[in-house]
Amino acid sequence: MITVESLRSFKLGEYAIFDLTASFLGMYLLSPILSYLFRFIKLDIQRVSWFYLTLPLSILIHILVGKYTPMTKYFFDPSDHYLLKIFIIILFILGLRGISIIK
Repeated sequence: MITVESLRSFKLGEYAIFDLTASFLGMYLLSPILSYLFRFIKLDIQRVSWFYLTLPLSILIHILVGKYTPMTKYFFDPSDHYLLKIFIIILFILGLRGISIIK
């Protein structure tokens, strides 16, 4: 029987491919519901924006629940991992570009 720990053993650098895939698949499946809910507060968020915001939101959510993953630790490491920081900031900016206010 395949366990989550055995699925997490496949890595891309220091990041588990299973976790990244589950995050993006989950956001893909939840994006229509999230977009619908955000329309009630007058925000139109496209599906592609949710895709871009997956990793920045995952870092924020991990901080809020107190679970510091390697990506979360590396993002807040002031002395290293600049490519990760630049990548996350670019994803955040791209995600914000697809958000518009409904009048």
